[in-house]
Amino acid sequence: MATTTPPYDLEHATSYHPIPAAPPAERHGSNKLLPAILFSSFFLLSIVLLIIKQEQPIPQAKLNKQNPSTRPLIEPPSRGAAQGVSEKVFRRVSGGGKLSFAWTNAMLTWQRTAYHFQPEKNWMNGPLFYKGWYHFFYQYNPDSAVWGNITWGHAVSKDLINWFHLPFAMVPDQWYDINGVWTGSATILPDGRIVMLYTGDTYDVVQVQCLAYPANLSDPLLLNWVKDPNNPVMVPPPGIGYKDFRDPTTAWLSPDGDKWRITIGSKVNKTGISLVYETKDFIKYDLLDEYLHEVPGTGMWECIDFYPVSLTESNGLDTSVNGPGIKHVMKVSLDDDKNDYYALGTYDPIKNKWIPDDPELDVGIGLRYDYGKYYASKTFYDQNKQRRILWGWIRETDAEELDILKSWSGVQNIPRTVVFDKKTGTNVIQWPVEEVESLRSDSVEFNDIKLGPGSITPLKVDSASQLDIVASFEIDKEALELTSEAETGYDCPISGGAANRGILGPFGIVVLADESLSELTPVYFYIAKGTNGKVETHFCADELRSSQAADVEKIVYGSKVPVLDGEKLSIRSLVDHSIVESFAQEGRTVITSRVYPTKAINGEARLLLFNNATAASVTASIKIWKMGSADIRPYPLDQL
Repeated sequence: MATTTPPYDLEHATSYHPIPAAPPAERHGSNKLLPAILFSSFFLLSIVLLIIKQEQPIPQAKLNKQNPSTRPLIEPPSRGAAQGVSEKVFRRVSGGGKLSFAWTNAMLTWQRTAYHFQPEKNWMNGPLFYKGWYHFFYQYNPDSAVWGNITWGHAVSKDLINWFHLPFAMVPDQWYDINGVWTGSATILPDGRIVMLYTGDTYDVVQVQCLAYPANLSDPLLLNWVKDPNNPVMVPPPGIGYKDFRDPTTAWLSPDGDKWRITIGSKVNKTGISLVYETKDFIKYDLLDEYLHEVPGTGMWECIDFYPVSLTESNGLDTSVNGPGIKHVMKVSLDDDKNDYYALGTYDPIKNKWIPDDPELDVGIGLRYDYGKYYASKTFYDQNKQRRILWGWIRETDAEELDILKSWSGVQNIPRTVVFDKKTGTNVIQWPVEEVESLRSDSVEFNDIKLGPGSITPLKVDSASQLDIVASFEIDKEALELTSEAETGYDCPISGGAANRGILGPFGIVVLADESLSELTPVYFYIAKGTNGKVETHFCADELRSSQAADVEKIVYGSKVPVLDGEKLSIRSLVDHSIVESFAQEGRTVITSRVYPTKAINGEARLLLFNNATAASVTASIKIWKMGSADIRPYPLDQL
């Protein structure tokens, strides 16, 4: 790959110079509790099975029938793009003030999750662990369920599941962040101090990096934050667009141990790049000559994350760890397609270079954290339990008018641990934090359920809207071995979904289905055998029939998933109303689905097993837990 060198001497060339006597900024109340939530998560450090009916043929007509949209799409106003950040309006569906489906309060109320973190209302980033509390800072609009007036919401938790809302951490009240307090990251220094670097959007719409820190380190809640008088501490260097300079990472130590390094995402033409700065005091910075990494054709890199993983241990690592037995993960959020990509590689701190293990799986062109609706993710090192935890933002995929009607938008995923996959050596493993299991209650387990070709098995559950499902599947080995017909080019997004039958699939689970199967969301495997006899396993989630409404996106997500010899196929799905997070093969491939059913809600939601293959039989085992609701509420500040 050709190297793109900086167009100038970035350290010494002329750069953006803010006007010292900037217009006075309007101050916002900073002690006001979150009044409404609309998540646009920015990371700063930034079900019970009672009865199994006999197998029945899948009603093909119902599985194949889709609900066409009959209304013309009218584009809502753009939000975010004029300021250089990714478009915050979901563009594939929009009512333009006019909705085609008669939504009811019951439908919209059901969509709100029960155990995922989200603000009380409106539009909704960097986590850390400090003095017994997990802190989560997130981008929040206190005024509306649409993007804008980006403020830092703040919440704390003892277990990453139950949360207290705190007063805003930071508000856009200075000339250098008056257009938004954007993504940032926290670094805990060896002496216990905390530094927070974040992107501010200036009064003249320039992206700059700013420094903040807690006013009182003895306060475990970190209620008050101070913006440094030297702000902004970094401005766009020459050759970098004023709107292409954002999202600083957590800092890591330089090779000599006396300086800190951070990386910031940007682009040069269509080449995504990561700039690296070095500092001793987090106020003065030197821009290093080389890019940490670059990938042509990937466009603007947002929300870069850079961290080590151990090749031998199952615990997480502090961000500064490097050496033998260590790989580094580089992750970027691509502004062009709104997906989070990562790659494994080797970091050379002397040359300030990160090299991917497999250039064909480089950042932005290879692996993704999540093949569903998932963006702007950020990890942090949890020194309390020695693990690395990943957070991501699940955006809405319905018309903006619906977000305004229900008064909130956006959700955070259940926090996930991230480790290197020692079995494959080519990917990371993501898994829900163990704390989520505290919400499990009644469970039922069924083993060795036979699913013949073209069969479906309804599973009666009390409430299929809040479930933790673990299922495994074994395909008939004889059918697998005798199948000679080759199937090449299978790809979940263009496959036509679970209704498209093949010799060896699809098979899996169906969540959030109504009694008549007019609404349903299958999560499944599809096995394709190539001309060389090699088997490829695909993991997919099909939203095509997830809702009868035309005001929402309905597509198929998915990708290939590595399956090693002797492994059963496994799915874990966390169902929480309008969010379904699904993990294949213990977290090698993950899909987050955003669904908006109109019938399969409350007591009408159903869970099923299915096998829609034409030739192969499947044996399934499943365990289902009811999930309780997380306790998410304002902190009782009057009791302090």
